[in-house]
Amino acid sequence: MTGDHRADEHRADDAGRPADPTPADEVQAVLADPASTTVVDPTDVNPDLADPDFVADVVAPSRDIGAKVGEPLLEVSGLTVRFGGVTALDDVSFTINRGDIFGLIGPNGAGKTTCFNAITGVYEPSAGSVTFDGRPLKRVKRHEITRRGIARTFQNVRLFGEMTALENVVVGTDARHRTSVLGAALRLPRHQREERDAVDRGMALLEFVGIGARAAEKARNLPYGDQRRLEIARALATEPKLLCLDEPAAGFNPSEKVALMELIQKVRDDGFTVLLIEHDMKLVMGVTERIVVLEFGRKIAEGTPQQVRDDPRVVAAYLGVPDESEEHADD
Repeated sequence: MTGDHRADEHRADDAGRPADPTPADEVQAVLADPASTTVVDPTDVNPDLADPDFVADVVAPSRDIGAKVGEPLLEVSGLTVRFGGVTALDDVSFTINRGDIFGLIGPNGAGKTTCFNAITGVYEPSAGSVTFDGRPLKRVKRHEITRRGIARTFQNVRLFGEMTALENVVVGTDARHRTSVLGAALRLPRHQREERDAVDRGMALLEFVGIGARAAEKARNLPYGDQRRLEIARALATEPKLLCLDEPAAGFNPSEKVALMELIQKVRDDGFTVLLIEHDMKLVMGVTERIVVLEFGRKIAEGTPQQVRDDPRVVAAYLGVPDESEEHADD
């Protein structure tokens, strides 16, 4: 549905004539069909969704990004997080360039999620700095960090279970809306336009991540793998410059992990930068271009997947170092 067509809809409304059905109306019409189920054919809502290139164009970020591809987008310098007398993250530094699929890995308790939370505003760093697209993130509130262009998923799925998949994604689009509370209450033209655009984009995002047919299904009823995909779609709905994925493969079987790798690559190819935290070494090695390894809150290695795989410190962190008594016993 083009912008000119939407403008015609507004003119028809202003003149008192019936407007053409909106995407939201079309979704409701599909669901109101007595013969329908919670399975929706996305092309019944918008025939253009059958075209992968159209879907990719709708999903691709349209916001201005200061960093060019290959230039620093996120710079973490000397990042330290303390909880009382415990140092959970100790002087960690790294840079993520625009267009990267960047991995942050380490054994349990290494400080990965703490680092993630410090970047996304959940924790305030005790020392160090985080600079995003040329602007510092010190004392920036979490909703403002989202507006600036950092979106995340969580280790444990956090969806609105009683809302449909489409409604969950539409909630994500609100981060980019400019309508005031009064404008929404009065349903002013800008609010109606943003509402229509949210449904358009929401359906495209669901199709993009592979669950368009489940748009009308409640989030709590979705299979676990589809819930993970829905979380990614909702995060993408905020039009992030950086998408942060916190252990997205947790609980996946091997075939689901392969599909997830393909989706992450697809997200990057559509213009997004990705930060990935993950325990599964095979997945990380197969999808990332650069990796930072943490152990006990400190950075112990950084490089390409091959460099990290061959680093003896990384091998020791994951597999352990033989105890001296055991070595002597072997002798």
